Amino acid sequence: MPSRRVQLNAVQTLALGFAALILLGGVLLALPVSSRNGCALPFLDALFTAASASCVTGLVLYDTCTQFTLFGQAVILLLIQVGGMGFMTVSILVAVLLHRRIGLRQRSILMDSVGALQMGGIVRLTRRAIRVTLTCEGAGAVLLALWFCPRYGVGRGLWMSLFHAVSSFCNAGFDLLGTGASLTTIAGEPLPNIVLMALVICGGLGFLVWDDLLTHGHHVRRWRLHSKIVAFSTTLLFAGGVAAFYFLEKDHAFAGAAPARRALMAAFQSVTCRTAGFNTAPLTALSQSGTLLTMILMFIGAGSGSTGGGAKVNTVSVLFLSAFAQVRRKEDVNVFRRRLDTATIQRAYSSVSIFFLACLAGTMVMCLQGISLDSALFEAISAVGTVGLTRGVTPYLPELSKLTVLLLMFAGRVGSMSVAMAVTRDRPQPKLRNIPEKILIG
Repeated sequence: MPSRRVQLNAVQTLALGFAALILLGGVLLALPVSSRNGCALPFLDALFTAASASCVTGLVLYDTCTQFTLFGQAVILLLIQVGGMGFMTVSILVAVLLHRRIGLRQRSILMDSVGALQMGGIVRLTRRAIRVTLTCEGAGAVLLALWFCPRYGVGRGLWMSLFHAVSSFCNAGFDLLGTGASLTTIAGEPLPNIVLMALVICGGLGFLVWDDLLTHGHHVRRWRLHSKIVAFSTTLLFAGGVAAFYFLEKDHAFAGAAPARRALMAAFQSVTCRTAGFNTAPLTALSQSGTLLTMILMFIGAGSGSTGGGAKVNTVSVLFLSAFAQVRRKEDVNVFRRRLDTATIQRAYSSVSIFFLACLAGTMVMCLQGISLDSALFEAISAVGTVGLTRGVTPYLPELSKLTVLLLMFAGRVGSMSVAMAVTRDRPQPKLRNIPEKILIG
């Protein structure tokens, strides 16, 4: 009897693709040639680092500069680039360069990879996404070289400029300063701070927003509804975050800083905790209110179809709009003179619910292994939101907690909803539907 061929759907293909990328990266980083001391890393540690890079998170067990050789750093950079753009985007780029035909199945997978709304024009959107990525990273590397090269020499300065430009645009959070304290040593430097913030924002907007920007320019009325929501929500969160951090951390993490430096640090914190993973202020010095605000912004994250993670700013916006409509006793959820369909609202609630449950599950596992509740919750949100910020517990995680954080990073990059869909079977819709009945809510 002939064997039955297993056909993977688009979500399962993406999940397996990212898993294979992480496994390959783990093998390469475990090689002695990847470490400066010439000794092979424990495979779980190498796999953790590969997952953090591929899932553009930035949680690290070892300092990237002092632990890894140029080869190891190059492997991490490649994982960040492929993970940030999406491995399917890179494979389509290769197919286009080789003039190969892209079939319907590849286009379907690509829709999930770049977050497209329809299959038509998907290859054009992918090409534009690649051009935007290379342009932003190239421009960022040139500007950063003006700061790095005079301080580290031409060769190392250029490498550090390229590495940080890619890491920023892909919202990865890996750095090569070698301090083990992220970017705290350059907190008062305007050029690198502003360039890195700009790259993080550009990567976090998403390729659909960039497509509207390049197609329609400043004619916002002609943008997709998705782009309008992402752009408006991102601006609101950035401005609100800057103001909140500026005043909340005046006597805590930003204590002693001049007003201009404090404003720069507040702006950087507002940007980076929405999935970038860099920090210019010590996170353990944040006030309780500042820590909570950081976790909220990490939970929200960047836009769908971007290099960032989180529950996604547009998804959370849909929840707020839906709740606001309910409070006003409106049947429809309207925004920018458009009505959101019920399926979109239901998917938003489901996505955020699964994301929240993943955070709680990861927190529970780490608490069982002796990590304090606040640090465990912070670490779990940072991992599943692919942020990369930590309160200093990452290098000291027990083995089970390492594996838990690794799985959270994977779920955060592929999408918690997508992972749940990938491991469940597709069932046909029944012809007969059950009788509806109301229950009390709220």
